[in-house]
Amino acid sequence: MKKILAFDIGGTKIAYAVTDENGNFANDVVKVTTPKTSEGIYEFFKTVVKGLEDEVDGVSIATAGAVNNENTRIISHVGNLPEGYNGLDFMSLTDKPLLLENDANSAAWAEYKLGAAKGTRHAVVLTLGTGVGSGIIVDGRLLKGKSGAAGEMHVRFDSGEHRKCTCGLWDCLETYVSGNALTTDARLYMREDMTSYDVIRGLKDGNPKAREAFDHWQSCLENTLVLMGNIFDPEVIVLSGSMAQFVEYEKINKQANHDILTRPFELKQAVFENNAGMIGAALLLAERLRQEERP
Repeated sequence: MKKILAFDIGGTKIAYAVTDENGNFANDVVKVTTPKTSEGIYEFFKTVVKGLEDEVDGVSIATAGAVNNENTRIISHVGNLPEGYNGLDFMSLTDKPLLLENDANSAAWAEYKLGAAKGTRHAVVLTLGTGVGSGIIVDGRLLKGKSGAAGEMHVRFDSGEHRKCTCGLWDCLETYVSGNALTTDARLYMREDMTSYDVIRGLKDGNPKAREAFDHWQSCLENTLVLMGNIFDPEVIVLSGSMAQFVEYEKINKQANHDILTRPFELKQAVFENNAGMIGAALLLAERLRQEERP
């Protein structure tokens, strides 16, 4: 049984654990605060890998940012990580096989192989966190595009508003359907000092202004699901990330499927949540290792 040292790195934390080739954790997941510099991140990886590489057959890393089709380097700007992070030489961390993959793609692969999209051939997984990510499965394969950047959710979302995105452009989809987007809605419909947390608390307390803010956010999400359904014609759309738990699934599934032009899809909540990136990246590397062993 192959063992893989799996990492998931984000702007606030790095999680890692040893998994087997089926995505099962061999030890508890360790979580640490992400270092403030790219050099610090590299040294952290180097230390952990050096301590565990004799016990594993390879290393997998799920990361923010688009990753090339060779799974060796980041090819895009990564706004929530330190300057220089996208230039790190991950392949120099170890002589063992190493696979780098976008975190949303990794999460999608975990849900496709073992989670909410298991048994399908066409699926979209949307990660609704601070920002928005997506992984797209077409005919049983991860959609990567010509360079590896397919699925980036920086699609222009014309709602009549004007919102600045972390990528530097205006009115990208994630400025309307992320956790940050719900904070924007909170300040529009409630008060200037409100956040997404206040909206969720207000919903539970029956606050009508909180309901207005949430309904606007969820309406934008429904439009996103219609967009994904019409473009990719999936069997299932899976929602993961911190915001996914608040979605009114039955309501929005009915509305989105009423509006699409393709056959209906099923809307589901993700199974693996915070561990999906690690599991998916480990499964991708395990599959590569098995292919390399075949005569």
